[in-house]
Amino acid sequence: MLTRFVLMTFKPENIASFEQIFKASAPKIRAFPGCRHVELLQDSHEPEVFFTYSLWDSEEDLQAYRDSDFFKEVWSRTRQLFAARPQAWSLNKHELNN
Repeated sequence: MLTRFVLMTFKPENIASFEQIFKASAPKIRAFPGCRHVELLQDSHEPEVFFTYSLWDSEEDLQAYRDSDFFKEVWSRTRQLFAARPQAWSLNKHELNN
């Protein structure tokens, strides 16, 4: 299982537009093969800062999504709204053996 966080900072006047894009896109992202979960988080002190949190079966599933025409179309609309360059992390759960 792969956990993906994407940090995005928007121009304040673009927040509503981004929220509309995410609301329309989220069900399609959730239906994408290998996607187990996706949600949107907003910083409690900086309302222009958002994170997407998603769970994927594998890195390959995430990459297939990122290579899709759907992602390219959504991302091209979303990136026009940014106030800063986005950051992304792909994480694997780390188990410590005692």
